[in-house]
Amino acid sequence: MTRISKNKPVLVTGANGYVAGWLVKKLLEEGCTVHAAVRDPENQEKVSHLHELAEEHAGTIHFFKTDLLDEGSYAEAMQGCELVFHTASPFTSDYTDPQRDLVDPAVLGTENVLDQATRTPTVKRVVLTSSCAAIYTDCTDLDITPGNIFTEGIWNSTASLDYQPYSYSKTMAEKTAWERQEQQEQWDLVVINPCLVMGPPLNPRATTSESFTILKQLGDGSMKGGVPDIGLGVVDVRDVALAHYRAGFTPEAEGRHITCGHNTSLLELALALQPAFGKEYPIPRRALPKWLVTLLGPIMDKTISRRFLKNNVNRRWRADNSKSKEALGMTYRPLRETMEDAFQALIDSGVFEEKEVANSTISA
Repeated sequence: MTRISKNKPVLVTGANGYVAGWLVKKLLEEGCTVHAAVRDPENQEKVSHLHELAEEHAGTIHFFKTDLLDEGSYAEAMQGCELVFHTASPFTSDYTDPQRDLVDPAVLGTENVLDQATRTPTVKRVVLTSSCAAIYTDCTDLDITPGNIFTEGIWNSTASLDYQPYSYSKTMAEKTAWERQEQQEQWDLVVINPCLVMGPPLNPRATTSESFTILKQLGDGSMKGGVPDIGLGVVDVRDVALAHYRAGFTPEAEGRHITCGHNTSLLELALALQPAFGKEYPIPRRALPKWLVTLLGPIMDKTISRRFLKNNVNRRWRADNSKSKEALGMTYRPLRETMEDAFQALIDSGVFEEKEVANSTISA
């Protein structure tokens, strides 16, 4: 068992991130001193909300300029910390070279942070933000999964640099973390594996992540005629942050934790928005036929392959979240609450005012 003192500073890498912001809020509420590692502490657009949180709560925050690929970059930020939350990692479909843009930052960044943890005598525990992407690539992976349900014992074996490189990057980064953990005895490793994270951002300008790209498409008319019925898991960003916090301060916590509120689908996400927003926004109400999605999807979006559509459209997604409930005491918000809060945040950001609502070809 690893007991962490709340009187010692806590490091959060990528502290201005989507999940990290809510984690920082929780830490400040609990009176912790947060060492916030960010790329540019002077960029007020990205860190002002964290300053505001510190003013509103009992804890304190100190900012440190860091870079995932700069060796030694985290030395000062980690000084005196018993607990390190490593949340910083790329999450984007906008890349040119998957090795350079996705895998290297994820893997080398993880090596950099964890090697620094080993060089910092005070560190007792590292909580790593991984992903369910390190467990699976496609819904069809369930066909080769024992019991046809994803568990913490499953590792992604189907992603590669050529197919779903984001999933590959998350898999390689988490494997690297476990290798580093096994090479030393100073600190233990606890991993959080969220599925698709939805919910409101603390930074009102932070609506550029992939989660909000999907949300925007559900409301801007791009999918008015219907959505691909793709199976997926969804979890509220506030629940993910709480899971991190509990993983850090629960002495018995160990291993991986699937952090998923709902085994659901893209269609169900859209339907969850209908009661509150369906009259004002062209939110889809039905699923498109798989043959149409497979035919036109790659034409409309070059990042989507027919292989992905074949493996995920009209397929269910199932994961077992019982470990997070039992070990971390997690309960999960209703899907409708998560979706409504996230969509309202998108409205408040003005994103729908920037683009004229129009049907895409796939909606015709």
